[in-house]
Amino acid sequence: MKTYNAPHDVEHKWVVIDATDVVVGRLASYVAKRLRGKHRADFTPHIDTGDFVVVINAEKAKFTGNKLADKTYYRHTGHPGGIKETTAGKILSGRFPERAIEMAVKRMMPKESPLARTQYKKLRVYAGSEHPHEAQQPEAVDFAAMNSKNVRVA
Repeated sequence: MKTYNAPHDVEHKWVVIDATDVVVGRLASYVAKRLRGKHRADFTPHIDTGDFVVVINAEKAKFTGNKLADKTYYRHTGHPGGIKETTAGKILSGRFPERAIEMAVKRMMPKESPLARTQYKKLRVYAGSEHPHEAQQPEAVDFAAMNSKNVRVA
């Protein structure tokens, strides 16, 4: 029996996902899977077989339960005692709402490897409905219709 290896010249598709009223964690899980290429039959762990993913309307994404008020994100300034914290609600209503989805996806990707960094760079998240990737002819994926749990109606 022979182990199958995907070719190094894999063709990466472009995918557009609308995040309107979609649960952030479920969306992040799906996006991480597409970025890694685990949805493909020829997935190989050491080769980048993933797609380019464009997420639009990130500001309209939803959290379930009390996560808007309770979920806390931490960062460190690099100075002693420089830990800062913010909530998911502040991030979504703030200046860069796309960071909530970016952080969720990044934390679902493999850690500390050049391949993981390359795969993560194929993610583009935009707060509004406009994106500059029409020239790549991205395929629209209706993530909200895949499962009734994917959408949270406020």
